[in-house]
Amino acid sequence: MQVSGRAQRIEPFYVMEVAKAAQALAASAAPSDPAMIYLNIGEPDFTAPPLVQEAAVRAIQSGLSQYTPATGLPELRARISHWYQQRFAVDVPASRIVVTAGASAALQLACLALINPGDELLMPDPSYPCNRHFVSAADGTAVLIPTTAAERFQLSADKVAAAWNKQTRGVLLASPSNPTGTSISLLEMKRIHEVVQGHGGISIIDEIYLGLSFEAEFGQTALALDEQIISINSFSKYFNMTGWRLGWLVVPEDVVPVVERLAQNLFICPSTIAQHAALACFEDDSLREYERRRAEFKARRDYFLPELNRLGLTVPVPPDGAFYAWADCTAACAKLGVKDSWDLAFELMNKARVAVTPGRDFGHADTGQFIRFSTANALPQLQEAIGRLRTLLA
Repeated sequence: MQVSGRAQRIEPFYVMEVAKAAQALAASAAPSDPAMIYLNIGEPDFTAPPLVQEAAVRAIQSGLSQYTPATGLPELRARISHWYQQRFAVDVPASRIVVTAGASAALQLACLALINPGDELLMPDPSYPCNRHFVSAADGTAVLIPTTAAERFQLSADKVAAAWNKQTRGVLLASPSNPTGTSISLLEMKRIHEVVQGHGGISIIDEIYLGLSFEAEFGQTALALDEQIISINSFSKYFNMTGWRLGWLVVPEDVVPVVERLAQNLFICPSTIAQHAALACFEDDSLREYERRRAEFKARRDYFLPELNRLGLTVPVPPDGAFYAWADCTAACAKLGVKDSWDLAFELMNKARVAVTPGRDFGHADTGQFIRFSTANALPQLQEAIGRLRTLLA
């Protein structure tokens, strides 16, 4: 059967292809083989805290499972609005918040609402692969601009201005970023947005890891700058609800009816049970637990990065958020006699039973020399992984 050109433009999600290979290897292992350690998927090992789980059970038992408005439960939109005020001292009216079926749906809705065929969105290289595919699915084109460690693997206002042409519609940035865990300072974000606004463009900012910022310098939402900024967020990362498929989108007031119309047709509404559960994310006990977990993620980072550097898997820019380490694996490839990070990932998987993600997914600018580790795993697992890598690389 002939498939659409749009579908053919979407590349494989190599993160998941490598994950399937790791799972298959683990399933075929002998009882004496060491267990696979998964440092490849960006998924917190924490699950939803007790109050959130209890809220989901109550919703099921009470029969609260009918459709909600396409924009989400009004109570949930109000609690998200209050969280922005409480956490960031930023006024984001509930009327500008659209609850979505995960951040993926939020990105899809934003792209479909604002991108026309042929429009180009500027993105850094490296960046999360699915983001550029959302642009492609809206018949736009993601333009990847190579970045360096000196630039924290992020775009600058100067680079955005230099790359802008008549097809450019705007920028799609992530702060903190996947795969690097680096953020854009609020001052530079302001400069970038001014360039975009000067061209009548749009600024879409993926902030799904913002709750997991570790440095005060980078811990502010871009929504503090301007009501014209479009922010994507999620209950998956900071709120530890990956499989619940719940996120949100903040847009200017005049864009809300457009997004609502699209959401009505494409999704009807986000999961009702997940929405009722998410109300409990903002209870004081839940927020205290999330902050405890954020400190745990930071402790894992602070252990893991120096150990990687000692192994020659150098992390050129320490991540200030999220739970990733973007490591230069050139020396490790040379030591093990493999070509690039793709081959190295399979070498580590087969010989050390450590699953990691090669750089291929994240762009084309030197990504073959980088490998992504996820530190969203318990500290004993990270310590065991370092031990195995040390043995292999010795």
